[in-house]
Amino acid sequence: MTAPGYRLTVERTGVLLRPNNARVLYRPFEPPSRERAMKIVARVMELSDAAVEILLAAVLSEFHGRHQRLQQFFSDRFEVVQQHLLTDRPLAESRRQLIGAYFTQEYALESAALFNPSIVWHPDQAGLPEGSRRFILSLRAVGEGHVSSVGFRSGLVDADGRISLDSPTGYVTAPAVVANAQYDKDLFLRKLSELGIVDSVVEAVFGGLEDRFTLGELAAAVARVARQQRGRRGDWEPYERAIMALARANYEIECDPASDVSERVIFPYSPAETNGIEDARFVRFTDDDGSVRYYATFTAFDGSVVLPQFVETDDFVRFRVSTLNGPEIAGKGMALFPRKIAGCYAMLSRQDGENLFYMESDMLHFWHSKRLLMKPTEPWEYVQIGNCGSPIETEEGWLVLTHGVGAMRKYSIGAVLLDLDDPTRVLGRLREPLLSPTENERAGYVPNVVYTCGAIVHAGRLVVPYSMSDYVTAFATVRLEELLGALTAGR
Repeated sequence: MTAPGYRLTVERTGVLLRPNNARVLYRPFEPPSRERAMKIVARVMELSDAAVEILLAAVLSEFHGRHQRLQQFFSDRFEVVQQHLLTDRPLAESRRQLIGAYFTQEYALESAALFNPSIVWHPDQAGLPEGSRRFILSLRAVGEGHVSSVGFRSGLVDADGRISLDSPTGYVTAPAVVANAQYDKDLFLRKLSELGIVDSVVEAVFGGLEDRFTLGELAAAVARVARQQRGRRGDWEPYERAIMALARANYEIECDPASDVSERVIFPYSPAETNGIEDARFVRFTDDDGSVRYYATFTAFDGSVVLPQFVETDDFVRFRVSTLNGPEIAGKGMALFPRKIAGCYAMLSRQDGENLFYMESDMLHFWHSKRLLMKPTEPWEYVQIGNCGSPIETEEGWLVLTHGVGAMRKYSIGAVLLDLDDPTRVLGRLREPLLSPTENERAGYVPNVVYTCGAIVHAGRLVVPYSMSDYVTAFATVRLEELLGALTAGR
């Protein structure tokens, strides 16, 4: 524990990242019924060729400069809705695009808030001034309907610890779903078993698949078995839905490699994510062989069920999203350690919504055990505690930023120090918060909150991006030596 009265000097940098409601992306517009969709298509089909050309030109003129590859998206939307046409006669490309435009909408992904940042070192560190390092910031962006997605920004920390953010471009484009993404059959079957979905008919689906298969191949196998099970359709349908839902919760997406980091976004895709993706905690993970990958956990929400998910990427261009599995996968706020410990993956978690736990596993996607690590102890954390991102390795131990919730549901950021070889041993713990909301940080989307999903160390300082009341993102720094001194003062 920290010695009573030990004071830390935390510098609020004044660097702010505010939500921008002008940053919009195009999304499918889905009418509430097939009948409504057919009426829209019919109305466009009644237009003359000249009227189509005029209307399409007006749409493109109005939305020019707000989007990239908009016409391609209109064409893609037409391919989805052409089933509502009453004729097979060929249509001019302009009419196809105009129909697509009526089934497209804009979404301002950060119109409400931009907060809960995570930070990692950028995979590209070329061409920088001496002593500077480039970082990638992931943020929870909240738009209409409280739907959350993961947005990105980039910036620099110079040799003196000064922070600068790169200006975002004017574009945001949702990534493309990788059509030929492959699934591992053994892993998929293990996930189904975890869910209790085991049946001879289910085995028949996978018996006809190779060791690695695509979504299309799986859908064809499911359809084949469905035809064979016509006599017991009611019994088979729950299995069919579960198989396809699991498949869609495990997917790959790819951004344009030429796009700026600020143009990329992980937007809800699977049924489990319909109400948003929350609080990604990215970590730069170094494997036993020295190879480096970026992993993240986030919370998927469908309006009623919270589902922890896992993200993998090498370059922040292509992302693989998958489910986390096992009896101990529950709740929010899971954070992976940046390397294995004693040959196992390790993670911090908060399954019960109150206490902080330590987890370990020999597989990234399956977690079967947990151990209680810390309980709320100080008044500012009496309601609950949790982690604020992945642990940071230091010479003194694993530095973990925590959050505590106190009276009036006030959120503060604390810090603990864990043993390097045995992270279940708590070596030190701040008695007072590292950061608590000041008077000008209390007002926002959710008042009285400071929160972060990760920090980095550079030039002898801990750099902490943090959200102010779930609305704006700010930055604070503290000397690492001073913080570690506070954490070890009571030893």
